[in-house]
Amino acid sequence: MPRSRAKIDIVPLGDSAVVLRVPNNDAALKAQRQIENAQIAGVIECAPAYDSLGIFYEPGAIESFDQFVSQIQSASKSRDRRAKVDSRLIEIPASFNREVALDLGLVAQHAQLSPDEVVDLYCRVEYRVACIGFTPGFPYLIGLPKKLITPRHATPRKEIPAGSIAIGGHQTGIYPSASPGGWNVIGRTPVQLFDPNNDPPVLLRAGDRVRFTRSTS
Repeated sequence: MPRSRAKIDIVPLGDSAVVLRVPNNDAALKAQRQIENAQIAGVIECAPAYDSLGIFYEPGAIESFDQFVSQIQSASKSRDRRAKVDSRLIEIPASFNREVALDLGLVAQHAQLSPDEVVDLYCRVEYRVACIGFTPGFPYLIGLPKKLITPRHATPRKEIPAGSIAIGGHQTGIYPSASPGGWNVIGRTPVQLFDPNNDPPVLLRAGDRVRFTRSTS
């Protein structure tokens, strides 16, 4: 596939996607809305990340790659007032009991706080879904207090239970299904984040705001 000569940081990703590089997650979410609103022929889906936007398209539906990139460039530079990011507030009930909070003590030790102080601080913050990935429905959440930043485990666990709430470096997230993982598990939620029988199958989407509420169960 020929590369575009357009002066924009867009790179091909295989033969049916491109990656638009942007400064941060705010810009990625805005570009997603701009490109979706532009209704560019061939675009199938936009997938935001921390500092990029993946744009998947049907090769047979575009006239030329250069023209396609030019359309993306124009859309991402537009002043479309409809490009405001939808932001739902989702409350996630969570248990932080010792039986499910496998690494709460480790996080508390690293932060030089008590386990209760860690939970109080964690639940005090409003997070934002930066992107969805790793496994279907896994939300990468930004907004973790600096005090709670904790390195990943050097050796990942072979299986982390579904619903586990965890911290990995400066990120936090929720494991939608049982899977391997190296993040620090501090709690668990009964909320189902991914169900293939639902439409859409994922509960959270990029741009959503998330608050955790402490439950007694």
